[in-house]
Amino acid sequence: MSKKKIIYIAAPLFTHAELEYNQKLKDMLLNNGFSVFLPQEDAEDAAQERERQNQECIFVKCVEGVDASDIVVAVLDGVDVDSGTAWEAGYAYAKGKPVIGLRTDFRELSDGIVNLMIEMSIVSLARDEEELLKVLEKFR
Repeated sequence: MSKKKIIYIAAPLFTHAELEYNQKLKDMLLNNGFSVFLPQEDAEDAAQERERQNQECIFVKCVEGVDASDIVVAVLDGVDVDSGTAWEAGYAYAKGKPVIGLRTDFRELSDGIVNLMIEMSIVSLARDEEELLKVLEKFR
């Protein structure tokens, strides 16, 4: 039996809705046989945790999470991609890790779906969770 692939979820985590969606993604991926690094839990990167830790500690844990992952799933919803998500996607790209974009937001830029630099660094763009799972099957 092959080792479970580790997925790093790069996503904004600043609202209750974002935190809940990230948890939903994690649960879905776990239920489909993946291991998951979720920064809001595994790097303790949430508002109340930031009061207990310094930012450098959270940063280091997130970098280590990307380093240990096999795949990065980047949530690209919003008018513009979250800056932390963009950094994580770029870092993963530079490390040669596949980055799969997930954009459930139907808004598009006039010259592309997301920022050019993000769009060119992802290997695939899923438009919903079902499509994401289909894309991830290629990386098992």
